Amino acid sequence: MNSELLKRITIEYGKCGGRPCIRGKRMRVTDVLQLLSAGASFDEILKDYTFLEREDILAAIEYGARQTDHVVLQTA
Repeated sequence: MNSELLKRITIEYGKCGGRPCIRGKRMRVTDVLQLLSAGASFDEILKDYTFLEREDILAAIEYGARQTDHVVLQTA
């Protein structure tokens, strides 16, 4: 996993409710992930949100992957 990408993810008190954002902008990681899950391509996202860079999208994916990488306990 690429730790360098994660430097693009910021969390600031009072901005977007303290949720993880892209480079201090008011674009949440979850916004990027939802766009991707709705079928938007990297090119479409970058065209619609000109302040974003390709590495920002990759950082959002990396962040999401790390957030879900934990043991889930299940009862039998």
